[in-house]
Amino acid sequence: MLIYDRIRMLCKEKGVTVTGTEMELGFARGSLCKIDKNKPSMERLQKLADYFKVEADWLVGASEYRTKREMLQHFDDITDIPALRSEIFRLERGSQIPVLGEVAAGQPIFAEEKYIGYEDISEKMAKSGTFFGLKIKGDSMSPRISEGDTVIVRQQEDAESGDVVIVLINGETATCKRLMKYAEGITLLSFNPTYEPMTFSNKEILEKPVKIIGKVVENRQKY
Repeated sequence: MLIYDRIRMLCKEKGVTVTGTEMELGFARGSLCKIDKNKPSMERLQKLADYFKVEADWLVGASEYRTKREMLQHFDDITDIPALRSEIFRLERGSQIPVLGEVAAGQPIFAEEKYIGYEDISEKMAKSGTFFGLKIKGDSMSPRISEGDTVIVRQQEDAESGDVVIVLINGETATCKRLMKYAEGITLLSFNPTYEPMTFSNKEILEKPVKIIGKVVENRQKY
């Protein structure tokens, strides 16, 4: 579904017209029908999201959840990890995000993370999604990401091939890896060549399950 399709649907639900929405938000007449072609700014998307009381990620098709409440309810259903469940979505601290305990960059480790502090992010970043920090344990992602570094993670359930992601395996182990997507499944790669790739078929992704819980958008080195 295109952004404009979602906007028309939201307008219908709200009982307003697309043109009326443009006038209300101070947009140029006819601009919303061209929104997919013109690649709107995050500021414009956030303005629309706030107007319709939905998440910007849902508006652009990056998330299936309209609201943070829907995301939290779903997260409660798919995992029993206390810190991930309670801290990622509840914290409303402006430009500060929670840093959870260690995540493996090597073999996956048990993901019962402990909340260990805060990291500052820009207001612009804070408005673009839901973020959390994770401290890296292990050397499989070195030299790009080293043990002790803190990665800033944008919460999302999918990513592009080549992205560095945090993946939850079997509902209890989390790991940081580079994602490669194929028709038959996915492979999780380390930057350190001494580590073997982790490959999962589409069937294994569903059955284990293997779930992307976020994309690494920044690495903050320990030194």
